Amino acid sequence: MVARLVVAAPSSGSGKTTVATGLMAAFSAAGLAVSPHKVGPDYIDPGYHALATGRPGRNLDAYMCGPQMVAPLFNHGAHGCDLAVVEGVMGMYDGVSGQGELASTAHVSKLLRAPVVLVVDASSQSRSVAALVHGFASWDPEVRLGGVILNKVGSARHEELLRDALGESGVPVLGALGRVQQVRAPSRHLGLVPVAERQAEAVESVAALASRVREGCDLDAILALARSAPAMTGETWAPEEVPRDGGRRPVVAVAGGAAFTFSYAEHTELLTAAGADVVTFDPLHDEELPPGTAGLIIGGGFPEVYAPELSANEPLRKVVADLALSGAPVAAECAGLLYLTRELDGKPMCGVLDARSHMSERLTLGYREAVAVSESPLAVVGTRMRGHEFHRTVVEPGAGAAPAWGLHSPERRVEGFVQQGVHASYLHTHWAAEPGIARRFVERCRG
Repeated sequence: MVARLVVAAPSSGSGKTTVATGLMAAFSAAGLAVSPHKVGPDYIDPGYHALATGRPGRNLDAYMCGPQMVAPLFNHGAHGCDLAVVEGVMGMYDGVSGQGELASTAHVSKLLRAPVVLVVDASSQSRSVAALVHGFASWDPEVRLGGVILNKVGSARHEELLRDALGESGVPVLGALGRVQQVRAPSRHLGLVPVAERQAEAVESVAALASRVREGCDLDAILALARSAPAMTGETWAPEEVPRDGGRRPVVAVAGGAAFTFSYAEHTELLTAAGADVVTFDPLHDEELPPGTAGLIIGGGFPEVYAPELSANEPLRKVVADLALSGAPVAAECAGLLYLTRELDGKPMCGVLDARSHMSERLTLGYREAVAVSESPLAVVGTRMRGHEFHRTVVEPGAGAAPAWGLHSPERRVEGFVQQGVHASYLHTHWAAEPGIARRFVERCRG
C-alpha cells in the first residue's frame, strides 16, 4: 500500500507549491521513495516535483483523462514508492467551470481516498482562520481534511493565536511557516519559470524548501496521516506494448531544452511501448535532428522567450522544414505550433506553416472539448479528445492547411493546422486518454 496525501488550499497563491515541493524534498532526503503528482494540466510544477524526488512528476487530470483514469494513472506513477504527495490546483473545491466538482482537488482526493492537508495563507487573519478551516472541512463530508499547515505566519505570537483558534476546530495544525521562510521561484506570464531554464538555482530553491518545511512542519504527523489512507484498489495503468516480430524501431525526436519543457511522462512511455526509440534534442543548440529521425514531436514551452535564439539556429530550422516537407509525421502543441510558423514576433521560424505568430496581451486559458476534423498522423476524423489551452500568443494563418480540431467548448470554432504529415495546434492533450494516438503516430513513422 502506498501512503498518500493531497496538498490543497483555499485559493491559488496560498503556498501549495511551496509546501508540496518542500514535503516531497524533505521526505526524499529522509530516504523515502516519493511519488510526485499534480492535479490538473500544469506542466511547470511537476518539473520542481521531479527535482525534489528524482522521479517523473505526473499529472492527475479528471477532465482530460476522465475520473476513471485518475486512480490507474496514480497507481502507475506510485508503483514501488513509500509515499505519494499530490499537489492540488487552485482552490480545493474549484473544478471545471459549470461542471461542479469535476477535476477539482477535492474530487481527485476522493478518487484516491487520500487525506488532505490544507495550506492556509494566514497573513491577514487570526481567529477567523478557524471559521475558514471549519468551512472547508464541513463542505463535503466525503473529503477527509486531515490537517492544516499555516503559511505566511507573521510572528510567534501570531502563530499562538492561530493555533489557539484552530484548537477548537478539531483539525490539527501540522505546521507553520513564517513569512521570512518564504522561498520563491521566479515567475512569468504563464506561471513559474521552468526548472530547465534555471537548473542550478532550482536545485538550491528545492533544497531550501525542504529545509524550511522540515523546520516548520511535523513530518512524523504528516507521514502518519498519509499512512492512514486506506489501501488503493482497482487497476494500474500501463502503456500497451505493441508486439513486433523484430523489425526496426523508428526514431521519434522530441524537442526539449529550455524552450520546450511541457510534456507528460506518459507520452514518452506510450511512444516507447508502441515501438519507437524516443530521443530528445534541444532546438536552441542542436543543429541537426537525432540520426535516423522518422518523426518529430514539438511540445509546449516558452518559445516566445527564446525567439531570437531559436531563429538564430538556422541549420535546425531548415532540417525541420525539410523533414515536414518530406511528409514525415510531425506533431506540434502550442509552443511547437509557434515554432513551425513563418515567424514569431518578427523572428524567422521554421516556415512549415503559412502563418505568423506574436505575443498578445490576452490570456487564452481553459479546458476544451475537441473532435478531429482532418485526417492526421495523430487521429482519424471524428476522434474525440478533451484538451487544454494556455497561451498569450496569437497565430495569424495564411493558406494551405486544413484545421486540426473542431472545438465545442466554450464556443464552437476550428483550430490548428493539418498539412501533409503535420498536426499543429494550440490544444494540449493527454494521450493516456486515447493511447491509439501514440500507436498511430509510430506506425506512420514506420512508413
